[in-house]
Amino acid sequence: MTTLIVLVGITIYVVLYLTYGKKLEKDVVKASNDNPTPSQRLYDGVDYVPARKAVLFGHHFASIAGAAPIIGPVLAMAWGWVPALAWVWFGNIFIGAVHDYLALMASVRYDGKSIQFVASDLITKRTGTLFYWLVFFLLILVIAAFGAVLGGMFVSSPAVPSAYILKVLAALILGVLMYRLKVNFALSTIIGVIMLGLAIWGGTIIPLKATYNVWMIVMFFYIIIASAIPVNVLLQPRDYLNSWLLYFGLFIGAIGAIFTLHPFTAPAFTSFSPLLSGNKPTPYWPAIPLIIACGSLSGFHSLVGSGTSSKQLEKEKDGLMIGYGAMLTEGFLSTIVIISVSGFGYALLKNAGTNISAAGWGTQYTTAMMSKYPKAAMFTASYAQMVNSTWLNFIPIKIVQVIAGMWVASFAMTTLDTTNRLGRYCLTELLSPLKNKNEGAYRFFTNRWIASLIPAAIGIWLAWSKNFTILWPSFGSANQLIASIALLTGSAWVAKKLKSKAAAVAVIPAYLLWVTVTAAIIWFMIVILPGTIAKSPATGITVMIIEAIMIIMNFVFIIDFLRTYKKPLKAEAES
Repeated sequence: MTTLIVLVGITIYVVLYLTYGKKLEKDVVKASNDNPTPSQRLYDGVDYVPARKAVLFGHHFASIAGAAPIIGPVLAMAWGWVPALAWVWFGNIFIGAVHDYLALMASVRYDGKSIQFVASDLITKRTGTLFYWLVFFLLILVIAAFGAVLGGMFVSSPAVPSAYILKVLAALILGVLMYRLKVNFALSTIIGVIMLGLAIWGGTIIPLKATYNVWMIVMFFYIIIASAIPVNVLLQPRDYLNSWLLYFGLFIGAIGAIFTLHPFTAPAFTSFSPLLSGNKPTPYWPAIPLIIACGSLSGFHSLVGSGTSSKQLEKEKDGLMIGYGAMLTEGFLSTIVIISVSGFGYALLKNAGTNISAAGWGTQYTTAMMSKYPKAAMFTASYAQMVNSTWLNFIPIKIVQVIAGMWVASFAMTTLDTTNRLGRYCLTELLSPLKNKNEGAYRFFTNRWIASLIPAAIGIWLAWSKNFTILWPSFGSANQLIASIALLTGSAWVAKKLKSKAAAVAVIPAYLLWVTVTAAIIWFMIVILPGTIAKSPATGITVMIIEAIMIIMNFVFIIDFLRTYKKPLKAEAES
């Protein structure tokens, strides 16, 4: 079964990229390398910096992936592997890849401006302002959710934080080689990959042990610094190394899935409403997008695409690989996660001393998993078992687990500081009206260090609570809501700016997603959050306020969109 699923997945993604993706590039976006990109026209040495396609792919993928395409499918296994895999593939094909590509290319055509700015221009100014606030809330929840993931992982797997720190040092050295000393790109790559391997090995030799709160403090200062310094100092070289970690991890994961010939021991389907979010019955519809999140589709991707990647895109035709291709790659990663947990997760939980049974999986899985293999640990353990069950067993299982842990840590930490950088951009654009009223205050709050500190402080404060089962669907709700809004904005761009008749490829799935996510947020607020408020008032009330504001803004946005979608742009806007 593992072999069949991985081969079907590879076939789907390759065929879609070469057909549907290329058609979007050629007939809808009409990408051309003759059009100068923002990184070339607006080069500033800090944010607008051209990057090689391979380097930018590494940054973009590591930023959009984070821990979500791993943790989301692990949690979704409560429904069984068929429902989890169905939403991953459906979302990748009909929503996620289209959403990511259109958001990236719309931003490129808008001088690297955010998708919120595009919405403001194409729909209404009020829409753009509301979108900015929705995005700011999402960025805070991303920092909270991913900070909680990393804090737990660093405590339970001390080899992972030490390996990550060594990788950061390797990335700084690689950045000097590539951008300061101008060393040959191929030679720099070889040196970088060797340093990456040494960092992983070094992590197993010198593990770093610290408490959860200590790691929260370290992350707070790290993401402020990493999001304020120029992108070619750390972000580009580190994420280029991340791409090689991705390639190696996906390669041995695919080999493991193909050659293990292991049957699925997890059930194909449990029930429509297994115990999951807040340990309460969680209906597949509409809750599934809140749980799987980025493994299927993600509004956060539009923020990365229109926030950092559009400012680094060297050529327009690189956009298909960066936007469309990275989403499909992320979907394949989620496929590997589902395969590994389906094949080896049940045995791991049984051997760990849980009372889980195949028949009671829907009511027992979440509790058993969170107690014995919390969050990403379920993936790292089952992935290592899968790889070790093949001819790749010459790689020590401890090393494989560190590689899997580094996947999660590297992508999640990259998402954290990219999110904080996006928070800085968002805050600067939100405060632009203040510039004419009080320029001193505007300069203070939009200073790259101060603007980086604000979202970091709020997000890490929420993560401090350790209330992961609430923070995750909270992040998922904001994330998927923004995906529907960004896709609606993309359809408006295709219809109004590009004057294409193909806007239906974006607007139809956007409507379906908007209805699903809106229903899911209302369910989450009514069913899950009251219990959280009773147990943890500070976290519960904060999340409830954010969710309530988002749902109000959401309805205002859809009203504005429906009123203006068919209206042509004003002459000055078109010019």
